[in-house]
Amino acid sequence: AVVSTQSTGGKHNLEPVLTAKNLGFVFDNFMSLNDQINAISRTCYINLRNLKRIGAHLPRQLKIQLVHSNILSFIDYCNAVFGSLSESNLNKLQVIQNNAVRFIFNVTGNDRRKSVTPLLKQLHFLPVRQRIKYKVALLVFKCVNNLAPTYLLELLKLRDPKRHSIRLDDDFFYLDIPKKPGFVRTCGAFSYVGPSIWNSLPYDIRCLSDIGNFKKSLKTYFYNQVYN
Repeated sequence: AVVSTQSTGGKHNLEPVLTAKNLGFVFDNFMSLNDQINAISRTCYINLRNLKRIGAHLPRQLKIQLVHSNILSFIDYCNAVFGSLSESNLNKLQVIQNNAVRFIFNVTGNDRRKSVTPLLKQLHFLPVRQRIKYKVALLVFKCVNNLAPTYLLELLKLRDPKRHSIRLDDDFFYLDIPKKPGFVRTCGAFSYVGPSIWNSLPYDIRCLSDIGNFKKSLKTYFYNQVYN
């Protein structure tokens, strides 16, 4: 169970609790992240309900800005730890994003049953799954280029080309992928998900050293992967 500290009479007592919040992120005792996803859902639906009250009087560009600040910012918060998120929880976040897109384009009535993929493409919004991969890949980039904290750098290791086939020996940007964890929850660990996502990227993206160019190329890669 998650441990909570309580102070009584100058003494600190440790008591087990089912959930605990740290920096706005809710951890549960099974690390399923269900409580965090439910918290995101509650906040986003409240914000979306409030936005809809004034949506008819807002231009589309302002709606996009409001969705970024009131919806997507919550979906993206700490999403690098969503590597092993269940399909059910991923779907919850995707439904929120889809509803936000319908708000932007004022989609109502029977039109709500239509696919929002063309609208996502028009807005250049990556779906939730790709947004998670984007964030993880960006963290790995910072590690590879010594822009990340030490505690993250220590989780990754560049592949030793000499241990692999000659065909890959000219690629010095592959990372060692540790043995797959035996538990579903630990499959989302950065030490495993990070190298897996990084190694799946094209060489011309992994070899970039400028973070601005990397972000642009990475988003273009995932955008084309989803919509093209």
